[in-house]
Amino acid sequence: MEGLLDFVLRDILTRVGGIDRCVSEFIRITDQLLPERVFTRIVPELHNGGRTLAGVPVRAQLLGSDPVCLAENAGRLAELGPAGIDLNFGCPAKIVNRHGGGAALLDEPDTIAAIVAAVRRAVPAHMPVSAKMRLGFNDDSRAVECALAIAGSGADELVVHARTKAQAYRPPAYWERIADIRAAVHIPVVANGEIWTVGDARRCREASGCESLMLGRGAVTDPGLGLAIKASMNGPASGVTGTVAGIAWPELLPLLAEFWLVVCARLDAKARAGRLKQWLNFLRRRFPEAEIAYQQIKTVNDLALIDAWLADVVRQQGQPRQPDQSRAH
Repeated sequence: MEGLLDFVLRDILTRVGGIDRCVSEFIRITDQLLPERVFTRIVPELHNGGRTLAGVPVRAQLLGSDPVCLAENAGRLAELGPAGIDLNFGCPAKIVNRHGGGAALLDEPDTIAAIVAAVRRAVPAHMPVSAKMRLGFNDDSRAVECALAIAGSGADELVVHARTKAQAYRPPAYWERIADIRAAVHIPVVANGEIWTVGDARRCREASGCESLMLGRGAVTDPGLGLAIKASMNGPASGVTGTVAGIAWPELLPLLAEFWLVVCARLDAKARAGRLKQWLNFLRRRFPEAEIAYQQIKTVNDLALIDAWLADVVRQQGQPRQPDQSRAH
């Protein structure tokens, strides 16, 4: 999720708990071997053993269309110690697809197979190689064919976003098509797409047959969603809500303040206010208090004023969050 779920949000969201593994935003590979500093800039967790500060492993994702160049970069990246390498066959962005990357490759299963095989050969045997795909480009007629190309070329795991490129992010997600893919391949399959609530997670599991789920915008909107889903797996079908099992607004506020500190320490000054507003814009879908907060600062760009505003909100509404004992390490 380029420009949204970067290392800053990975840090904060994994502090909440309920997340077993992360995948970085994509690293674009074109026609050259990238220097190490590019990989560590996008995935600074490489300086921490390939894990977030909360101890959650991070796989680094590559995007491109040249098997040789991808393999060379995967080999260099592997030397830096990520928790695994992921390949992007799902990005729907026009600029990416125009250059033959992301979801555009779903019309070229032979190229997909060549990429996966080349990267698998370039990476040490102990390091996982996974891939993420959509159901197709304009339609889903080649979904199983692409999944077989990925699985048959040495990938250890496959994540399927249950929409085509043409369907973009419009609901619904077609989780039942993931079940068709799961039945055809011999590797673990992870379901992704349109999972916003515990109820969505249950329905996705039932329709796809997948035990594991990948959360994207749903986790940005509700940072406690992973905890809530895990709690629902261990409890009765009724009586579990995102607020009770996940995280409430007063607990989230100190993490919002931590997010702002990391943004101010690591990002360019011109981008800081926008990043806070961006996250609040997502949070207001889940928390009424976030709507109020967003309206209060949506026109404010003075960093000192935002500092003072956030400190005041945390002082009035926030409460410390107890460490989550189920957090993955």
